[in-house]
Amino acid sequence: MASSTALSPLTIRLCGPRGFCAGVDRAIQIVVLALKAYGAPVYVRHEIVHNRYVVEGLEAKGAIFVEELDEIPEEHHAQPVVFSAHGVPKSVPADAAARNLFYLDATCPLVSKVHKQAMRHQRLGRHVILIGHAGHPEVIGTMGQLPEGSVSLVETVEDADAYVPADPDNLGFVTQTTLSVDDTAGVIARLKERFPNLTAPAADSICYATTNRQEAVKQAAPGCDLFLVVGAPNSSNSRRLVEVALRAGAKKSLLVQRAAEIDWNELGEIRTVGLSAGASAPEVIVDEIIEAFRARYHTTVELADTVEETENFLVNRELRNIELTTADMAFVNGE
Repeated sequence: MASSTALSPLTIRLCGPRGFCAGVDRAIQIVVLALKAYGAPVYVRHEIVHNRYVVEGLEAKGAIFVEELDEIPEEHHAQPVVFSAHGVPKSVPADAAARNLFYLDATCPLVSKVHKQAMRHQRLGRHVILIGHAGHPEVIGTMGQLPEGSVSLVETVEDADAYVPADPDNLGFVTQTTLSVDDTAGVIARLKERFPNLTAPAADSICYATTNRQEAVKQAAPGCDLFLVVGAPNSSNSRRLVEVALRAGAKKSLLVQRAAEIDWNELGEIRTVGLSAGASAPEVIVDEIIEAFRARYHTTVELADTVEETENFLVNRELRNIELTTADMAFVNGE
């Protein structure tokens, strides 16, 4: 390999906050601790978080991922099943109880807060508008908290224009936690314009981590020749970061899961690269990508920090007496 003096100079603007949020960290810890407490296998309904690397790391420890509870064999019904961080419809824990399954709910507390906000609207006689992406597990989970017909999904400003409620004066809204802050503000503004009596939730539904990561990308993106976001294609918050980077001034923005996905020949002449990671992307992959750039460029890393996150969510009561070590989480956090 050429010496560093022969390599082209490159600056990486490394966003902070980036990567795991408190809800994702908690969900992964729940699976790891369940494996320590109860032994393998531990079943997980749906991807615990939207990241293939994380899923494969947990599979290597003894987790088995299923889409539905009927996939769990009879002989393993005494083993725990974990519900993903995205939340589940009420029918899922009811189904688990009917099958005599022991379950641990890893729903992010901020998603649970949205569930409660939606249920409060409905309890007070309001029809609920959920702003979110159709088919996303979080949206399915939130809609599944309410009786059928009591919630309507709105995705875009065009949807807001077309929406015709039965009672325009008795509406409340909540949002998916991982949406674009700017896009969602536009949808809410249009709904309020059409329905002046629309009731907002008691607190903002878009979670702190989504907001913070988008704000950091907005600050770092101007002047970037390339902006890389580490995350999975099915990760809503990661895909929003790619869009935010482009809107904020990055010439090009890409979503990558691993360094191996970067097509180095297609990058062209780059001097400044922005780098962030979605809330379900582990720090070890951020490190991997920085090292891949170091191997090809004379690389300087600049920290582009906006706020410090101190949130920490406790794991389920059944797991709090189990020790969680640095080694237990090294597969995602590094040594």
